[in-house]
Amino acid sequence: MSKKDKTIFETILTAFKLYFSNFSKFINYMTFPVLGSLTGFALIFSLLYVYSKSIPSLIQKFEILNNYNVLFFFTILVTLPGLVIFLKACWEYLIAYGAVNSMYDNMRKSGKVYDFNAHTELIKRRIFSFIGLWTLVGLFWMVGFFPLFWVPAAVLGIFFILIFQIFTFEPNLSPINCFSKSLYLIKGHFAQTFILLVLITFFTYFLLPQLFVCIFEKIGFTNILSSLISPLLESYPVQEINEIFSAYCKNCINIKTLSNIFAITIISYAVTQYTLPLRSILWCVWYDNLNKNYTESNKKTNKTSKKNISKKTNLKPSEKLMIESNKKFSSKKIDNNILKRAMEKDD
Repeated sequence: MSKKDKTIFETILTAFKLYFSNFSKFINYMTFPVLGSLTGFALIFSLLYVYSKSIPSLIQKFEILNNYNVLFFFTILVTLPGLVIFLKACWEYLIAYGAVNSMYDNMRKSGKVYDFNAHTELIKRRIFSFIGLWTLVGLFWMVGFFPLFWVPAAVLGIFFILIFQIFTFEPNLSPINCFSKSLYLIKGHFAQTFILLVLITFFTYFLLPQLFVCIFEKIGFTNILSSLISPLLESYPVQEINEIFSAYCKNCINIKTLSNIFAITIISYAVTQYTLPLRSILWCVWYDNLNKNYTESNKKTNKTSKKNISKKTNLKPSEKLMIESNKKFSSKKIDNNILKRAMEKDD
């Protein structure tokens, strides 16, 4: 007898329990992918800011810099350190999509997660398949970017929500098969999956980020971050842009307001990225729930097919010969009674 399916509430409760019981470990694991991307991004623009301010004096000192190609080369060189850190952090974040699913397997058995490197290595061993999966995801969202495909892409996105879980737990499946298996599992559970998606999106993309924004505003961290961003924005031609749009609004772009918006966006981004393990664990629990029914239905099918095979194998030799003869001579329409009499022994 199969176990009762988990309800939406039970799925969310299980995911939250597993995530918050290992909260400090997940925070530690996600620190470089999240803060590394922000650090790399900040380093790119900070170095470009300093470089752009220093160009006039550098040209006076070094005549070779008075050349567009040379300036362009040094611009790339200046952005390189930040770009390397940013890309490395983004790559580790993408790897986490698979590695956290592998960690869930430990948590399901022992309630704890350990040996992060082993889980990461498990995904990196299948790196070409993993890149293939992300390539398909990228192509899918590129198509869905066009307004005409917004609704179909959103619907299919729900059907394909379990592809990373399937990739991790079923290594024998190709990236394309991960999509088809996810489609099969979600079919018949679309409404429940949609509700889960709405709830986890609301919690990790809106409620938690807003909570942390309020906390950081209270302690003054938002103002500190905003003051660091302001000098970068001042290097842009804000005054000229305001003059262009002066007919529509006065001082459309305000440096202080804009830097504050950027600061809030950075805080919200960091909180959202840190909660990736929670989202992954939730979909792992949901995958387990749906895949259990899939496995049990396959077992029933296999039992039925085995019974049919055993019935065929338990046939008497004369009955087997009768079946084979029917297959062989059915096209010639030979009377079955003739074949039957030919196989009977004389009394």
